[in-house]
Amino acid sequence: MIGQRELRNDNAEIMRRVEAGESFTVTRNGRPVAELIPHQADRTARCRTVGEWQAEFRRMTPLDSARWHRERAEFDAVFGPDDPLEDPWLRGYPDPAGQ
Repeated sequence: MIGQRELRNDNAEIMRRVEAGESFTVTRNGRPVAELIPHQADRTARCRTVGEWQAEFRRMTPLDSARWHRERAEFDAVFGPDDPLEDPWLRGYPDPAGQ
């Protein structure tokens, strides 16, 4: 890890080290804000086509919806049903809004 100030003051040395293969996490006020990594020319970032995504999904194990519903009902019997409007962190505590 290197601080933002160190990166600014010693940028030539740090860039030489990155060029040599070293990586750094840059921090600001002690919090990580960036990764400084060596460039990889052979790394290609490309988006998959719809056909490639479809082929990927076809290789996946099919979902057994009956099993999913059965397990969901079992979990609800133990933990109670999910309420999308309820904050689970407030369970067992008084409602701060008084409702």
